Amino acid sequence: MPGISARGLSHEGRRQLAVNLTRVLALYRSILDAYIIEFFTDNLWDTLPCSWQEALDGLNPPQLATMLLGMPGEGEVIRYRSVWPLTLLALKSTACALAFTRTPGFQTPSEFLENPSQSSRLTAPFRKHVRPKKQHEIRRLGELVKKLSDFTGCTQVVDVGSGQGHLSRFMALGLGLMVKSIEGDQRLVERAQRLDQELLQALEKEEKRNPQVVQTNPRHSPHHVVRWVDPTALCEELLLPLENPCQGRARLLLTGLHACGDLSVALLRHFSCCPEVVALASVGCCYMKLSDPGGYPLSQWVAGLPGYELPYRLREGACHALEEYAERLQKAGPGLRTHCYRAALETVIRRARPDLRRPGVQGIPRVHELKIEEYVQRGLQRVGLDPQLPLNLDALQAHQAQENRVVAFFSLALLLAPLVETLILLDRLLYLQEQGFHAELLPIFSPELSPRNLVLVATKMPLGQALSILETEDS
Repeated sequence: MPGISARGLSHEGRRQLAVNLTRVLALYRSILDAYIIEFFTDNLWDTLPCSWQEALDGLNPPQLATMLLGMPGEGEVIRYRSVWPLTLLALKSTACALAFTRTPGFQTPSEFLENPSQSSRLTAPFRKHVRPKKQHEIRRLGELVKKLSDFTGCTQVVDVGSGQGHLSRFMALGLGLMVKSIEGDQRLVERAQRLDQELLQALEKEEKRNPQVVQTNPRHSPHHVVRWVDPTALCEELLLPLENPCQGRARLLLTGLHACGDLSVALLRHFSCCPEVVALASVGCCYMKLSDPGGYPLSQWVAGLPGYELPYRLREGACHALEEYAERLQKAGPGLRTHCYRAALETVIRRARPDLRRPGVQGIPRVHELKIEEYVQRGLQRVGLDPQLPLNLDALQAHQAQENRVVAFFSLALLLAPLVETLILLDRLLYLQEQGFHAELLPIFSPELSPRNLVLVATKMPLGQALSILETEDS
């Protein structure tokens, strides 16, 4: 999906983008605020302008992917079946123009062409126990961290929220970096340590089989620490060096691969407050878990704008995968009916229990194989209501007939969601710039594999030409 590059914007340009985003999000707040499961109970279709309803009504999923989301199938040309209202075209154009692009700036053959489960850019030992998505992520972020570490002269990388340690292992044992790995879950740390030993044994066996292959990087296992990082306070453990540097104080690089909610904010605060932290490479996610206030806004500029507020529903919507949903629309599979079924279930729940709103319904398996009344009965049981409640089958079937309208409304909200993510990340850029630091956002992962693919790179020296090096795909 096209968009704007943060690199092409001056500080004043970034401020103006924040102004434009807050204005646009305020204009379309009713769409973003809506819960798709309340499509029928809140009559969401009739909240759209009549001209929009006429343009969208009757469009099938592939047409929505092509015309509304601007993601045609391979070889397909966008052709509108009718004249769309200018207001709807303006929404589509604005959503594309104001969102940060998530398309990487490099072109390279897919690393999964030969085998969809194995990255051709990682050797077998580093692929073991790692899903394809994670293989792509640890390779791309690890290589960027290595370049950033070399550029800033870092003596140690700190991987915060490291989970099972896949990124830490690749950086330490694959790229030769000195890595401290911080994770709050004891069980994940114990598993990470077991995987470290397993990888070391595999690498030793590989060396014995191929003695002619020279080990170019020093081999240090990651140093794992069990510690929760409080986003409101500095973590001393995070700042402690593993080794005393040869000259002067330690120079730390903080990184986090999809650091959840406030954890990304904690990385920014440690970078800005601690002189020993000289670089940052952070990929955020789970924006709905940001503290309010505290996690957003961070910058004085955004906090001073009218309409800057991003309530939970907007932040949650920003975590959806636009490219993945567009692909589902192109395939037009029966799984798309889930939102319609859940919205129909909500009408039955409200009639039985008016005080029970939007209860969580644990995943009902094989929804696409169920009749709508079967789904409703199973859903009632999951929320603690009598599954044998009398059902109005005519009403349920009338709801099911509006499945494409439900999909169209959800697609509208999804079209706007990247604007919310852009404002959150732009606020972080401005926060760092207000303190005199150098910060950029780079699309680092393939958005089809990893939708949250923007890495915030920050240093305390001008990045200059290093940005081009960071974006380049290693051969």
